[in-house]
Amino acid sequence: MAQAGSGNFRLESSPGKSGDDLVLSISGCLDRSALEPALAEVRNLLQQNRPKRLILELGKLESLDSAGALALTMMQQEAQAMGAAAELKNLAGSAADLQSLLDPQELAKPPLIPEARKQDFISEVGQSFLEVMDDFKQMVTFLGDFAIASVRAIKNPKLVRWSDVALYMEKVGVDGLPIVGLISFLLGLIIAFMSSLQLASFGANIFVASLVAVAMVRELGPIMTAVLIAGRSGSAFAAEIGTMKVNEEVDALSVMGYNPVSFLAVPKVLASLIVIPLLTLYSDLLAILGGMMVGVLGLDLTVYSYVQQTVKSLDVSDVTSGLAKSIFFAVIIAGVGCQRGFTVRGGAQAVGSATTSAVVTAMFLIIVTDSIFAIVLHYLEW
Repeated sequence: MAQAGSGNFRLESSPGKSGDDLVLSISGCLDRSALEPALAEVRNLLQQNRPKRLILELGKLESLDSAGALALTMMQQEAQAMGAAAELKNLAGSAADLQSLLDPQELAKPPLIPEARKQDFISEVGQSFLEVMDDFKQMVTFLGDFAIASVRAIKNPKLVRWSDVALYMEKVGVDGLPIVGLISFLLGLIIAFMSSLQLASFGANIFVASLVAVAMVRELGPIMTAVLIAGRSGSAFAAEIGTMKVNEEVDALSVMGYNPVSFLAVPKVLASLIVIPLLTLYSDLLAILGGMMVGVLGLDLTVYSYVQQTVKSLDVSDVTSGLAKSIFFAVIIAGVGCQRGFTVRGGAQAVGSATTSAVVTAMFLIIVTDSIFAIVLHYLEW
């Protein structure tokens, strides 16, 4: 029989009834101070004896805290890693209740904040590639879940929480009118002023109206609106769902029988699909008004001539292409915001990271989508 201990903690080892068993009798207090010595001693005994079964005799254990319960679970895992079965005997009362709270599967998961390790360049590139692939996998999984939820909502509109759709229409659309209107007005004013500096020398002031209208309706209006909404509402979606994940409210919805994607994501995406195209038209109008101010006050153009030149330079395809872009942008903004929220795991820091990721990813996808539209529309017109 061997003995080891530190402070109030004692560990005695002895062979079991079978020659392949190892019995470890633990007495005294198994707490935080005894965690590392106990694990080191058990690991040493396992390596020396190589048993087929480890029996932890806990009848003489006087007290056990959360660190001690963790130590017992880790002892079992050490034994299992060496191919030995592990068994706790005579653990009763509050100590048994505390031990039952630990989930060995959770202990096997990677830490929320990984240990900083210095890697070489190749390892960092490989790790970054794996992270990108994992992120892509999560996005595809969410896209599939959202597609299923959308089909169910189309088949049965009663499943959609229309009150939440109206609420998010107000948050995304109505509350976004001031900032979208102000930025659009100033952008139209700036484009008109800067273009007039060049066109005035050729006596072509009237074409300022055409430049502002075409630039805003085709490209800048949809993109600028989408970027503003991504920073304003897309981040809010990610933060809202991420906070619910941290507070385990999403898990509670699943326990109650609700589909979290249908319950949380569908109303947000549907509201965005309705209001972002309208915000794009609003943005185009305010930008044209900003250009008109420059044209009337600085270029001696009349309101009538400016409006006539604007209408002449635009056709239906310009407006419809801008609206088509805004529909795709709406899905990207709301979808990415919700997806990033559902991936949150941890605390407040994880919510902040998810919010930042939602904005950056949405802006990147907006630019990529707009580039694809530019190429496709060019060849369709050609």
